Amino acid sequence: MPSVIRVPAEAQPSPHFDAIAATNAYLAQIPADKTARSDAYFEGGYWMILWDFLYGVAVVLLLLNLRWSARMRDLSERVTRFKPVHTFVYWLQYLVLTTILGFPLTVYEDYFREHKYGLATQSFGPWMGDQAKGLCVGLVLGGLLAMLLFGVVRRFPRTWWIWGAVVTILFSTFTVLIAPVYIVPIFNKVTRLDDPKIVDPILSMARANGIPARDVYTMDASRQSTRMSANVSGFANTMRITLNDNLLRRGSPEEIEAVMGHEMGHYVLHHIYKDVMFISIVIVLSFAYLYWGLTWALQRWGEKWQIRGVGDTAVLPLVILLVLILGFVITPIMNTQTRTEEYEADMYGLNTSRLPDGFAQAAIHLGEYRKMNPGPIEELIFFDHPSGRNRIYAAMRWKAENLKLFAAQ
Repeated sequence: MPSVIRVPAEAQPSPHFDAIAATNAYLAQIPADKTARSDAYFEGGYWMILWDFLYGVAVVLLLLNLRWSARMRDLSERVTRFKPVHTFVYWLQYLVLTTILGFPLTVYEDYFREHKYGLATQSFGPWMGDQAKGLCVGLVLGGLLAMLLFGVVRRFPRTWWIWGAVVTILFSTFTVLIAPVYIVPIFNKVTRLDDPKIVDPILSMARANGIPARDVYTMDASRQSTRMSANVSGFANTMRITLNDNLLRRGSPEEIEAVMGHEMGHYVLHHIYKDVMFISIVIVLSFAYLYWGLTWALQRWGEKWQIRGVGDTAVLPLVILLVLILGFVITPIMNTQTRTEEYEADMYGLNTSRLPDGFAQAAIHLGEYRKMNPGPIEELIFFDHPSGRNRIYAAMRWKAENLKLFAAQ
Protein backbone atom coordinates (compact mmCIF):
# COMPACT_ATOMS: atom_id res chain seq x y z
CA MET A 1 0.00 0.00 0.00
CA PRO A 2 1.21 3.57 -0.60
CA SER A 3 2.97 5.05 2.43
CA VAL A 4 1.69 8.54 1.65
CA ILE A 5 -1.98 8.68 0.66
CA ARG A 6 -3.15 11.96 -0.82
CA VAL A 7 -6.70 13.26 -0.91
CA PRO A 8 -7.86 12.61 -4.50
CA ALA A 9 -9.58 15.31 -6.50
CA GLU A 10 -12.94 13.52 -6.28
CA ALA A 11 -12.69 13.61 -2.46
CA GLN A 12 -12.02 17.34 -2.28
CA PRO A 13 -14.99 19.35 -0.90
CA SER A 14 -17.11 20.84 -3.63
CA PRO A 15 -20.79 21.61 -4.34
CA HIS A 16 -20.92 18.42 -6.44
CA PHE A 17 -19.21 16.16 -3.89
CA ASP A 18 -20.25 12.52 -4.32
CA ALA A 19 -19.43 10.00 -1.58
CA ILE A 20 -19.36 7.00 -3.93
CA ALA A 21 -17.06 8.75 -6.43
CA ALA A 22 -14.79 9.84 -3.58
CA THR A 23 -14.67 6.27 -2.23
CA ASN A 24 -13.78 4.87 -5.65
CA ALA A 25 -11.09 7.51 -6.07
CA TYR A 26 -9.47 6.50 -2.78
CA LEU A 27 -9.58 2.82 -3.72
CA ALA A 28 -8.05 3.63 -7.11
CA GLN A 29 -4.90 4.84 -5.34
CA ILE A 30 -4.11 1.27 -4.29
CA PRO A 31 -1.90 -0.43 -6.90
CA ALA A 32 -3.55 -3.47 -8.48
CA ASP A 33 -0.76 -5.82 -7.40
CA LYS A 34 -1.13 -4.66 -3.78
CA THR A 35 -4.88 -5.25 -3.91
CA ALA A 36 -4.34 -8.76 -5.30
CA ARG A 37 -1.75 -9.47 -2.61
CA SER A 38 -3.92 -8.36 0.32
CA ASP A 39 -6.96 -10.16 -1.12
CA ALA A 40 -4.96 -13.37 -1.45
CA TYR A 41 -3.70 -13.06 2.11
CA PHE A 42 -7.13 -12.42 3.61
CA GLU A 43 -8.93 -15.04 1.53
CA GLY A 44 -6.26 -17.54 2.52
CA GLY A 45 -7.27 -16.78 6.08
CA TYR A 46 -10.69 -18.30 5.36
CA TRP A 47 -8.97 -21.62 4.67
CA MET A 48 -6.78 -21.21 7.73
CA ILE A 49 -9.93 -21.09 9.87
CA LEU A 50 -10.87 -24.49 8.44
CA TRP A 51 -7.39 -26.00 8.70
CA ASP A 52 -6.94 -24.72 12.27
CA PHE A 53 -10.23 -26.36 13.19
CA LEU A 54 -9.51 -29.69 11.47
CA TYR A 55 -5.94 -29.82 12.77
CA GLY A 56 -7.08 -29.08 16.30
CA VAL A 57 -9.77 -31.77 16.08
CA ALA A 58 -7.21 -34.28 14.79
CA VAL A 59 -4.83 -33.55 17.67
CA VAL A 60 -7.40 -34.01 20.44
CA LEU A 61 -8.85 -37.13 18.83
CA LEU A 62 -5.31 -38.53 18.70
CA LEU A 63 -4.90 -37.91 22.43
CA LEU A 64 -8.23 -39.56 23.17
CA ASN A 65 -8.14 -42.58 20.87
CA LEU A 66 -4.52 -43.51 21.61
CA ARG A 67 -5.34 -42.93 25.30
CA TRP A 68 -2.38 -40.58 25.68
CA SER A 69 -4.59 -38.33 27.77
CA ALA A 70 -5.31 -41.18 30.21
CA ARG A 71 -1.60 -41.96 30.44
CA MET A 72 -0.80 -38.30 31.21
CA ARG A 73 -3.39 -38.42 33.97
CA ASP A 74 -1.85 -41.61 35.38
CA LEU A 75 1.60 -40.00 35.36
CA SER A 76 0.22 -36.92 37.11
CA GLU A 77 -1.33 -39.11 39.81
CA ARG A 78 2.00 -40.84 40.38
CA VAL A 79 3.65 -37.46 40.86
CA THR A 80 1.20 -36.30 43.54
CA ARG A 81 -2.14 -37.10 45.12
CA PHE A 82 -2.86 -33.45 45.84
CA LYS A 83 -5.59 -32.71 43.31
CA PRO A 84 -4.69 -29.11 42.35
CA VAL A 85 -1.03 -30.02 41.73
CA HIS A 86 -2.13 -33.16 39.92
CA THR A 87 -4.25 -30.97 37.62
CA PHE A 88 -1.36 -28.58 37.03
CA VAL A 89 1.03 -31.43 36.16
CA TYR A 90 -1.50 -32.79 33.69
CA TRP A 91 -1.93 -29.30 32.16
CA LEU A 92 1.84 -28.99 31.79
CA GLN A 93 1.99 -32.26 29.85
CA TYR A 94 -1.06 -31.39 27.77
CA LEU A 95 0.17 -27.92 26.82
CA VAL A 96 3.67 -29.05 25.86
CA LEU A 97 2.43 -32.04 23.85
CA THR A 98 -0.25 -30.12 21.94
CA THR A 99 2.20 -27.27 21.28
CA ILE A 100 4.64 -29.76 19.72
CA LEU A 101 1.91 -31.48 17.69
CA GLY A 102 0.53 -28.14 16.50
CA PHE A 103 3.92 -26.58 15.77
CA PRO A 104 4.03 -27.43 12.01
CA LEU A 105 0.80 -25.50 11.40
CA THR A 106 1.80 -22.72 13.80
CA VAL A 107 5.18 -22.12 12.15
CA TYR A 108 3.58 -22.05 8.70
CA GLU A 109 0.67 -19.81 9.67
CA ASP A 110 2.42 -17.38 12.00
CA TYR A 111 5.94 -17.29 10.53
CA PHE A 112 6.32 -18.43 6.93
CA ARG A 113 2.95 -17.17 5.72
CA GLU A 114 3.39 -13.78 7.40
CA HIS A 115 6.83 -13.40 5.81
CA LYS A 116 5.50 -14.49 2.42
CA TYR A 117 3.07 -11.56 2.41
CA GLY A 118 5.56 -9.07 3.84
CA LEU A 119 3.77 -8.64 7.15
CA ALA A 120 6.43 -10.06 9.51
CA THR A 121 9.75 -8.53 10.51
CA GLN A 122 11.17 -11.08 12.96
CA SER A 123 13.80 -13.63 12.10
CA PHE A 124 13.17 -17.18 13.27
CA GLY A 125 15.12 -16.91 16.54
CA PRO A 126 13.22 -13.92 18.01
CA TRP A 127 9.96 -15.41 16.74
CA MET A 128 10.70 -18.62 18.63
CA GLY A 129 11.49 -16.50 21.67
CA ASP A 130 8.00 -14.98 21.56
CA GLN A 131 6.52 -18.46 21.13
CA ALA A 132 8.35 -19.58 24.25
CA LYS A 133 7.02 -16.57 26.16
CA GLY A 134 3.51 -17.37 25.00
CA LEU A 135 3.97 -20.96 26.15
CA CYS A 136 4.98 -19.76 29.62
CA VAL A 137 2.02 -17.38 29.85
CA GLY A 138 -0.29 -20.19 28.75
CA LEU A 139 1.24 -22.51 31.31
CA VAL A 140 0.62 -20.10 34.19
CA LEU A 141 -2.81 -18.72 33.22
CA GLY A 142 -4.09 -21.98 31.74
CA GLY A 143 -2.81 -23.95 34.72
CA LEU A 144 -4.57 -21.65 37.16
CA LEU A 145 -7.85 -21.86 35.24
CA ALA A 146 -7.59 -25.66 34.92
CA MET A 147 -7.04 -26.05 38.67
CA LEU A 148 -9.99 -23.80 39.44
CA LEU A 149 -12.37 -25.49 37.00
CA PHE A 150 -11.52 -29.07 37.93
CA GLY A 151 -11.83 -28.05 41.57
CA VAL A 152 -15.32 -26.73 40.83
CA VAL A 153 -16.31 -29.94 39.02
CA ARG A 154 -15.19 -32.10 41.96
CA ARG A 155 -16.89 -29.85 44.50
CA PHE A 156 -20.19 -29.45 42.61
CA PRO A 157 -20.69 -32.63 40.51
CA ARG A 158 -24.27 -31.71 39.50
CA THR A 159 -24.12 -27.95 39.09
CA TRP A 160 -20.48 -27.62 37.98
CA TRP A 161 -21.46 -26.04 34.67
CA ILE A 162 -23.07 -23.06 36.44
CA TRP A 163 -20.18 -22.46 38.83
CA GLY A 164 -17.64 -23.23 36.11
CA ALA A 165 -19.17 -20.45 33.98
CA VAL A 166 -18.95 -18.04 36.92
CA VAL A 167 -15.28 -18.89 37.54
CA THR A 168 -14.44 -18.56 33.83
CA ILE A 169 -16.15 -15.16 33.59
CA LEU A 170 -14.30 -13.85 36.64
CA PHE A 171 -10.99 -15.27 35.40
CA SER A 172 -11.47 -13.78 31.92
CA THR A 173 -12.30 -10.39 33.41
CA PHE A 174 -9.22 -10.59 35.62
CA THR A 175 -7.05 -11.41 32.58
CA VAL A 176 -8.41 -8.43 30.63
CA LEU A 177 -7.71 -6.24 33.64
CA ILE A 178 -4.07 -7.24 34.05
CA ALA A 179 -3.17 -7.66 30.37
CA PRO A 180 -2.06 -4.06 29.57
CA VAL A 181 0.16 -3.85 32.63
CA TYR A 182 1.49 -7.38 33.10
CA ILE A 183 1.07 -9.42 29.89
CA VAL A 184 1.57 -7.06 26.94
CA PRO A 185 5.01 -5.86 28.23
CA ILE A 186 6.22 -9.47 28.14
CA PHE A 187 6.13 -9.32 24.35
CA ASN A 188 6.52 -5.63 23.55
CA LYS A 189 7.95 -2.51 25.09
CA VAL A 190 5.18 -0.03 25.91
CA THR A 191 6.29 3.54 26.53
CA ARG A 192 4.61 6.86 27.09
CA LEU A 193 4.56 9.01 23.97
CA ASP A 194 6.06 12.46 24.59
CA ASP A 195 5.93 14.13 21.15
CA PRO A 196 3.63 17.16 21.73
CA LYS A 197 2.75 17.33 18.02
CA ILE A 198 1.11 13.93 18.34
CA VAL A 199 0.09 13.86 22.01
CA ASP A 200 -1.47 17.31 22.45
CA PRO A 201 -4.20 16.96 19.79
CA ILE A 202 -5.06 13.48 21.06
CA LEU A 203 -5.32 14.57 24.71
CA SER A 204 -7.32 17.63 23.68
CA MET A 205 -9.74 15.37 21.83
CA ALA A 206 -9.92 13.09 24.86
CA ARG A 207 -10.70 15.96 27.25
CA ALA A 208 -13.36 17.31 24.89
CA ASN A 209 -15.10 13.93 25.03
CA GLY A 210 -14.91 13.47 28.78
CA ILE A 211 -12.16 10.86 28.71
CA PRO A 212 -9.83 11.05 31.73
CA ALA A 213 -6.74 10.25 29.68
CA ARG A 214 -3.45 11.64 30.94
CA ASP A 215 -1.09 9.85 28.59
CA VAL A 216 -0.85 8.27 25.16
CA TYR A 217 1.22 5.12 24.79
CA THR A 218 3.16 3.59 21.94
CA MET A 219 4.26 0.00 21.46
CA ASP A 220 7.23 -1.33 19.47
CA ALA A 221 5.12 -3.60 17.26
CA SER A 222 7.59 -3.11 14.39
CA ARG A 223 9.89 -5.69 16.00
CA GLN A 224 7.33 -8.31 14.96
CA SER A 225 5.16 -6.92 12.19
CA THR A 226 4.59 -4.20 9.61
CA ARG A 227 0.92 -3.86 10.57
CA MET A 228 -0.38 -0.44 11.53
CA SER A 229 -2.83 -0.52 14.40
CA ALA A 230 -4.00 0.94 17.68
CA ASN A 231 -6.08 -0.47 20.48
CA VAL A 232 -7.90 0.21 23.68
CA SER A 233 -7.20 -2.43 26.33
CA GLY A 234 -7.95 -3.09 29.96
CA PHE A 235 -10.61 -1.19 31.88
CA ALA A 236 -11.00 0.98 34.97
CA ASN A 237 -7.54 2.03 36.20
CA THR A 238 -5.68 -0.19 33.72
CA MET A 239 -7.37 1.22 30.60
CA ARG A 240 -4.84 2.30 27.99
CA ILE A 241 -5.11 3.77 24.51
CA THR A 242 -2.07 2.64 22.58
CA LEU A 243 -0.86 3.18 19.02
CA ASN A 244 1.88 1.04 17.59
CA ASP A 245 5.07 2.50 16.20
CA ASN A 246 4.19 1.49 12.63
CA LEU A 247 1.21 3.83 12.72
CA LEU A 248 3.33 6.52 14.35
CA ARG A 249 6.02 6.22 11.68
CA ARG A 250 3.88 5.82 8.56
CA GLY A 251 0.59 7.54 9.36
CA SER A 252 -0.15 11.19 8.69
CA PRO A 253 -1.14 13.36 11.69
CA GLU A 254 -4.73 13.33 10.39
CA GLU A 255 -4.65 9.55 10.11
CA ILE A 256 -3.31 9.14 13.65
CA GLU A 257 -5.95 11.46 15.12
CA ALA A 258 -8.72 9.69 13.22
CA VAL A 259 -7.55 6.30 14.48
CA MET A 260 -7.27 7.53 18.05
CA GLY A 261 -10.77 9.02 17.79
CA HIS A 262 -11.95 5.53 16.87
CA GLU A 263 -10.19 4.04 19.89
CA MET A 264 -11.73 6.68 22.16
CA GLY A 265 -15.08 5.58 20.79
CA HIS A 266 -14.53 2.13 22.24
CA TYR A 267 -13.99 3.73 25.65
CA VAL A 268 -16.86 6.21 25.59
CA LEU A 269 -19.32 3.66 24.19
CA HIS A 270 -18.32 1.20 26.96
CA HIS A 271 -17.39 -1.52 24.50
CA ILE A 272 -15.07 -3.27 26.92
CA TYR A 273 -17.86 -3.64 29.48
CA LYS A 274 -20.31 -4.67 26.75
CA ASP A 275 -17.78 -7.23 25.54
CA VAL A 276 -17.51 -8.64 29.06
CA MET A 277 -21.30 -8.95 29.19
CA PHE A 278 -21.51 -10.54 25.74
CA ILE A 279 -18.68 -12.98 26.42
CA SER A 280 -20.27 -13.82 29.78
CA ILE A 281 -23.48 -14.85 27.99
CA VAL A 282 -21.47 -16.92 25.50
CA ILE A 283 -19.57 -18.57 28.36
CA VAL A 284 -22.75 -19.53 30.24
CA LEU A 285 -24.32 -21.00 27.09
CA SER A 286 -21.03 -22.78 26.30
CA PHE A 287 -20.94 -24.43 29.72
CA ALA A 288 -24.54 -25.59 29.32
CA TYR A 289 -23.52 -27.07 25.96
CA LEU A 290 -20.48 -28.70 27.60
CA TYR A 291 -22.67 -30.22 30.31
CA TRP A 292 -24.84 -31.88 27.69
CA GLY A 293 -22.00 -32.75 25.32
CA LEU A 294 -19.69 -34.27 27.91
CA THR A 295 -22.48 -36.36 29.44
CA TRP A 296 -23.43 -37.76 26.04
CA ALA A 297 -19.86 -38.37 24.81
CA LEU A 298 -18.65 -40.01 28.03
CA GLN A 299 -21.60 -42.39 28.10
CA ARG A 300 -20.69 -43.46 24.58
CA TRP A 301 -16.89 -43.42 24.52
CA GLY A 302 -15.71 -42.74 28.07
CA GLU A 303 -14.71 -46.35 28.77
CA LYS A 304 -12.86 -46.63 25.45
CA TRP A 305 -10.88 -43.47 26.22
CA GLN A 306 -10.36 -44.57 29.86
CA ILE A 307 -11.94 -41.37 31.19
CA ARG A 308 -13.52 -41.82 34.61
CA GLY A 309 -15.85 -38.84 34.49
CA VAL A 310 -16.12 -35.08 34.09
CA GLY A 311 -13.82 -34.52 37.09
CA ASP A 312 -11.04 -36.62 35.53
CA THR A 313 -8.28 -34.46 34.03
CA ALA A 314 -8.08 -36.90 31.12
CA VAL A 315 -11.37 -35.39 29.91
CA LEU A 316 -9.61 -32.15 28.84
CA PRO A 317 -9.08 -33.14 25.15
CA LEU A 318 -12.80 -33.92 24.92
CA VAL A 319 -13.60 -30.50 26.39
CA ILE A 320 -11.31 -28.87 23.84
CA LEU A 321 -12.94 -30.88 21.04
CA LEU A 322 -16.41 -29.65 21.99
CA VAL A 323 -15.15 -26.07 22.34
CA LEU A 324 -13.49 -26.25 18.90
CA ILE A 325 -16.74 -27.39 17.31
CA LEU A 326 -18.75 -24.68 19.03
CA GLY A 327 -16.21 -21.97 18.20
CA PHE A 328 -16.14 -22.98 14.54
CA VAL A 329 -19.94 -22.89 14.27
CA ILE A 330 -20.42 -19.51 15.99
CA THR A 331 -17.56 -17.73 14.18
CA PRO A 332 -19.99 -15.55 12.14
CA ILE A 333 -21.83 -14.55 15.33
CA MET A 334 -18.63 -13.55 17.12
CA ASN A 335 -17.41 -11.65 14.06
CA THR A 336 -20.72 -9.81 13.72
CA GLN A 337 -20.67 -8.69 17.34
CA THR A 338 -17.13 -7.32 17.00
CA ARG A 339 -17.81 -5.79 13.59
CA THR A 340 -20.86 -3.97 14.97
CA GLU A 341 -18.82 -2.39 17.75
CA GLU A 342 -16.08 -1.43 15.31
CA TYR A 343 -18.62 0.34 13.11
CA GLU A 344 -19.96 2.22 16.14
CA ALA A 345 -16.41 3.26 17.04
CA ASP A 346 -15.85 4.35 13.43
CA MET A 347 -18.86 6.66 13.60
CA TYR A 348 -17.80 8.02 16.96
CA GLY A 349 -14.26 8.59 15.70
CA LEU A 350 -15.50 10.51 12.65
CA ASN A 351 -17.70 12.76 14.76
CA THR A 352 -14.91 13.30 17.27
CA SER A 353 -11.89 13.86 15.03
CA ARG A 354 -13.78 15.36 12.06
CA LEU A 355 -11.05 13.97 9.84
CA PRO A 356 -12.76 11.76 7.24
CA ASP A 357 -9.76 11.82 4.91
CA GLY A 358 -7.46 10.70 7.71
CA PHE A 359 -9.91 7.91 8.41
CA ALA A 360 -9.92 6.89 4.73
CA GLN A 361 -6.12 6.83 4.74
CA ALA A 362 -6.16 4.54 7.78
CA ALA A 363 -8.63 2.19 6.08
CA ILE A 364 -6.32 1.88 3.10
CA HIS A 365 -3.30 1.11 5.29
CA LEU A 366 -5.31 -1.53 7.13
CA GLY A 367 -6.03 -2.98 3.71
CA GLU A 368 -2.47 -4.29 3.67
CA TYR A 369 -3.84 -7.37 5.44
CA ARG A 370 -7.60 -7.03 5.02
CA LYS A 371 -9.61 -7.46 1.85
CA MET A 372 -10.90 -4.05 0.79
CA ASN A 373 -13.95 -4.96 -1.28
CA PRO A 374 -15.63 -8.25 -0.26
CA GLY A 375 -19.12 -9.41 -1.11
CA PRO A 376 -21.86 -8.84 1.52
CA ILE A 377 -22.10 -12.52 2.57
CA GLU A 378 -18.32 -12.77 2.68
CA GLU A 379 -18.14 -9.74 4.95
CA LEU A 380 -20.94 -11.06 7.16
CA ILE A 381 -19.21 -14.38 7.81
CA PHE A 382 -15.49 -13.63 7.85
CA PHE A 383 -14.98 -9.95 8.78
CA ASP A 384 -14.59 -8.84 12.39
CA HIS A 385 -14.23 -5.22 11.16
CA PRO A 386 -16.16 -3.39 8.45
CA SER A 387 -14.48 -3.84 5.07
CA GLY A 388 -12.14 -1.16 3.78
CA ARG A 389 -14.60 -0.01 1.13
CA ASN A 390 -17.41 0.35 3.66
CA ARG A 391 -15.18 2.24 6.07
CA ILE A 392 -14.01 4.67 3.39
CA TYR A 393 -17.59 5.12 2.16
CA ALA A 394 -18.75 5.84 5.72
CA ALA A 395 -16.06 8.53 6.00
CA MET A 396 -16.95 10.07 2.64
CA ARG A 397 -20.67 9.96 3.48
CA TRP A 398 -19.88 11.80 6.71
CA LYS A 399 -17.88 14.33 4.71
CA ALA A 400 -20.74 14.80 2.27
CA GLU A 401 -23.09 15.65 5.14
CA ASN A 402 -20.61 18.05 6.74
CA LEU A 403 -19.19 19.92 3.73
CA LYS A 404 -19.72 23.26 5.49
CA LEU A 405 -16.95 22.33 7.93
CA PHE A 406 -14.47 22.04 5.07
CA ALA A 407 -15.75 25.02 3.12
CA ALA A 408 -14.98 27.17 6.15
CA GLN A 409 -11.36 26.06 6.00
